[in-house]
Amino acid sequence: MTILFSRVVSRISGTPKKTFFNCPQLCQALVFGTSCRSPTDSTPKGDAVSQDKVDPFSLVAHEMSLVSKRLRSSVVAQVPELASAAGYFFKEGVEGKRTCSAVLLLMATAVDIHRPESPFCCIGDTWTIELRRRQQLIAEITEMIHVASLIHDDVLDDADTRRGIGSLSFVVGNKLAVLAGDFLLFRALRTLASLKNTEVVSLLVTAIENLVTGETMQMAATIEQRCSMEYYMQKTYYKTASLISNSCKAIALLSGQTPGVAKLAFEYGKNLGLAYQFIDDILDFTGSSASLGKGSLSDIRLGIITAPILFATEEFPQLHAVIEQGFDDPANVDTALEYLRKSRGIQRTRELATKHASLAAAAIDSLPESCSMDVRKSRQALINLTQILTARNK
Repeated sequence: MTILFSRVVSRISGTPKKTFFNCPQLCQALVFGTSCRSPTDSTPKGDAVSQDKVDPFSLVAHEMSLVSKRLRSSVVAQVPELASAAGYFFKEGVEGKRTCSAVLLLMATAVDIHRPESPFCCIGDTWTIELRRRQQLIAEITEMIHVASLIHDDVLDDADTRRGIGSLSFVVGNKLAVLAGDFLLFRALRTLASLKNTEVVSLLVTAIENLVTGETMQMAATIEQRCSMEYYMQKTYYKTASLISNSCKAIALLSGQTPGVAKLAFEYGKNLGLAYQFIDDILDFTGSSASLGKGSLSDIRLGIITAPILFATEEFPQLHAVIEQGFDDPANVDTALEYLRKSRGIQRTRELATKHASLAAAAIDSLPESCSMDVRKSRQALINLTQILTARNK
């Protein structure tokens, strides 16, 4: 029936079947009499300017609000103390910008490319609503996993603050904080199981495994490993980029996209996550406690060696000896900072962040063309987000 319908429309409109099925808006235009430019048409200057000004967070603000409300309602537990602890970072005012949610909701629209064999090309109100709800669940699951990892990190790092307020472990103690993090992971996995998609389940479980692996790599690293850029990059991917990259891929797979499109979604998340962490590494040295919501120089004081110091060590090999001595002695911190100031460590880390931000943007540019303005706006928003996150100062 689908093939027959396409032939009829093709005969009436002269539109090749491939173009028709690759563009749901064109399909609607032919059926309902609406208008749509072909993907090959040039974009008017007005459209290009408006897309350049797209604010990623405003574009999905309504959906992010829905996700936040569902997150707050999802942490209900039989024990009030556990429910309060698990919902600590989901409360209004301390929930942060929800960057992960924004990325995933934008990605859901950005990969809204109907495949030729899809039976939902022209019809699909119910299917589209159900798909979007499932993609929103990925955003909720990702946020729960992310917050659980932050809670556990603060316990391991003995951190007093997070997002400008007391860390959960500081407020309620380590034991309840660990249980709250575990509770969030269990809720995330239960929600994940409800999707009944083994490939998506595997992706998100892999991301959780990578979080644990990355944290263990950081704790158990030898001196040689701590001074290795390759080791640092692998650890950073596991700790920061794996969750968002696998979640982006899950978003694409849920909508039935090709492996190629799913890979591009993955590459966007991976490179965006890495770029974000490199800027974080810079801000640990250049930001103030007030702007970061945590104590500056927190990483180096914990003995965590990041990109700026690694680049400085390439210019000043004598830094190896300082790293080997450790940073329990404040004098060693001062020495490392002096070498960092004389080096191009900060500049080279910023260049590395810019490189990965560009790779993320390139992944979006490589997605199949679409004539949908919503799709194009979401893609532009994802590209804009790479610039926003690398230009931030907190």
